[in-house]
Amino acid sequence: MQALFIGHTYIDLTFLTDRIPTGDDKDVASAYAVSFGGNAVTAAFCCGKLGIAPDLLTTAADDWLGRMFLDMAARYGISIHARKVRTSSLSFIMPKDGKRAIVRCRDDDYLHPFPILHLPGCRALHLDGHQSDAAIHYAKLCREAGVLTSLDGGGLRTNTHELLAFIDVAIVAERLCQQMGHDPAQMLDYLKGRGCRIGGVTLGERGMIWYDDTGAVRTLPALTVPSERVLDTSGAGDVFHGAYVYSYLTNPAKSWEEHFHFARAASAFKIQHLGNEAGLPTLAEITAVEREFEFQSGSAAAV
Repeated sequence: MQALFIGHTYIDLTFLTDRIPTGDDKDVASAYAVSFGGNAVTAAFCCGKLGIAPDLLTTAADDWLGRMFLDMAARYGISIHARKVRTSSLSFIMPKDGKRAIVRCRDDDYLHPFPILHLPGCRALHLDGHQSDAAIHYAKLCREAGVLTSLDGGGLRTNTHELLAFIDVAIVAERLCQQMGHDPAQMLDYLKGRGCRIGGVTLGERGMIWYDDTGAVRTLPALTVPSERVLDTSGAGDVFHGAYVYSYLTNPAKSWEEHFHFARAASAFKIQHLGNEAGLPTLAEITAVEREFEFQSGSAAAV
């Protein structure tokens, strides 16, 4: 086991349409994609696509969607440690004009305690706050063992404040700032106060504000992907997280600025493709994005 990701599995149905019908109306989408979903889950698949297949502790139901998800994971060589639920969770996602509307159906009524895993050789743990008991348990274990701990703070959860005390790298969404009543600069101060060695806030088309090991605050502009090429921003942040974990595992001696530059290019690739699976880049595709956009900055929601 090189890395452990912990999250909640969704099956995402992403579709392109100009309107959502109401009442007895009907409409026809112009395109759709069916894929795995969930913050840490998508990050794990991204890491696997790039060449390091992680272990994934996630929800699993004994239904046809659950079996489809296990088939997806097997294709990427991802080892699944299942925590049983009765029904699979679904996300219905409608991207439009650089935004995305989402309706979710979620079963997080766990039928069993989380599985106890041995972590020989594990070098990174990535969490999104789901499965709060498992997240705290493994964050403490990994912190004690000197394993890098990473958090995708997409939104406020019951365990967010406690969990951050065991996190080395915390990259949170602007939504979390809003939920906690902080502006991005205040959020960085909060993350520093919780002991996070690296902290950042993703700001969509405005890039990311973050601090390094010294505490110095830095900015990472978003890459300027032309608006006509921005197809689906959903999952871009998850790909960003999976890519920087992969970059760290591949070369931990690199600076976090280098890891984040790599992840930014991966995220810029994702927003040009419909659905999470189509948006997972290869190393060659990340290189191509870097070559095309690396010295630009600005508009699209690439992180």
